[in-house]
Amino acid sequence: MNPNMDEELLVKKVFLLAIMKKEPDETLNETLLALVNTGMFDKKEGKKVLQELREEHYIVDNELSMKGLIVAKEAEMEFKL
Repeated sequence: MNPNMDEELLVKKVFLLAIMKKEPDETLNETLLALVNTGMFDKKEGKKVLQELREEHYIVDNELSMKGLIVAKEAEMEFKL
């Protein structure tokens, strides 16, 4: 398996989980900046990931879609282990 694919998937899962856990008044851009501040990625890469999540319909109208919510909940369970 391609290690870059694994890393990309992990980054997407963490991003979706962060969106699921964000404060109700927090914007996606604020969530993005919080993840940038952790060193997970730089702002340019984070914007690319956010756009991919939108294109793949994990995020619709700046909210998690059902698909995005399912993956975020799976990630939450996966990271608890």
